[in-house]
Amino acid sequence: MLFWALLSAALATAAAAQGTLHTRSYFYVGQTYNTTAPAAIAHGQMYVERLTPANVTQPYPLVFIHGREMTGTNILATIDGEPSWADYFLAQGYELYLVDQPARARSAYQASLDGPLSTLTTLYVESRFTAVELFNLWPQAALHTQWPGNGSVGDSIFDNFYAATIPSLVSEEESSKKIKAAGTVLLDQIGVHLPSVQPVILLTHSQSGQFGWLLGDARPNLVKAIVALEPIGPPFTNAVLPPFIAARPFGVTEIPMVYSPPINSADELRREVVSVDASVNFTCFRQASPARQLANLAKIPVLMVSSEASYHAVYDNCTADYLQQAGVSVTHINLPEVGIHGNAHMMFMEMNRIDIVENVIQQWLTNISSFL
Repeated sequence: MLFWALLSAALATAAAAQGTLHTRSYFYVGQTYNTTAPAAIAHGQMYVERLTPANVTQPYPLVFIHGREMTGTNILATIDGEPSWADYFLAQGYELYLVDQPARARSAYQASLDGPLSTLTTLYVESRFTAVELFNLWPQAALHTQWPGNGSVGDSIFDNFYAATIPSLVSEEESSKKIKAAGTVLLDQIGVHLPSVQPVILLTHSQSGQFGWLLGDARPNLVKAIVALEPIGPPFTNAVLPPFIAARPFGVTEIPMVYSPPINSADELRREVVSVDASVNFTCFRQASPARQLANLAKIPVLMVSSEASYHAVYDNCTADYLQQAGVSVTHINLPEVGIHGNAHMMFMEMNRIDIVENVIQQWLTNISSFL
């Protein structure tokens, strides 16, 4: 039995390297029309790219939601030309849905309706994502070794990556509202042509971590599992990197989720300090006892993955603890604890990306498959 399992994994990895026969289509969900102007315009729509392998063997599709200033191309292909996570998942038999957040990239931005935008500078990208070891803005940054290339302006890999960054909405609250509106429509639509509903596995990263919590909360019967790659955090406040201001008033989200006992406002979430590390401007909060439970998210198994050299190494444990205290079934894997070293925040683009997706993410999905 072990032989066949190892053989299957080896064949899937080889298929990922060679490319998997699949079909590609795209569609939009969630648009509404603004009718206050003399002629209506659409806004709020979300671009969805659907990749279907010739042989679908996995029961649940994967829906990938990218982070801030990024797009669905994050896992579609790689900037160094090697197999991507999309290649790997297609080889494993998953159908994929890759989105561009509303008001981002192929999801049209309407300046008169959607609010101000922010743009990442090259310094921001170098110091937080690609060459963090050169800046040492947090203690673990010196451990970064996995970015392909030197991570700086002028390196062809960096230049290609930076060229793919896209201005995004400044308001996290507005982004949350838009992705919840369009994302729930997407979840309702996936599998609508089948005899029964088609639940999905959500794969989120960074900013979109909170969107996974929101969509799981809104459609718990349509989300079988959530894989959260370094989800935005920590609870209630920013840390490590500015701006050092209050954030995520509902604990791990900008907008409400279902708590039990219910709340009418974020002010009803009583909190207490767990720990303080002034050297990195980090305060870890949790709910004061007795903690209210995230009633809908508690129905969904969650995998959180954190890299060794990322700024998330400082506080992801706090985010996982908050969710667990609220009744969510979270498995939190810190990559160095399973022998995977040197990654920063963009783990799915780094040189050991297949090691992470195969031996951490797919392994976890396989392990829990009998419970889904």
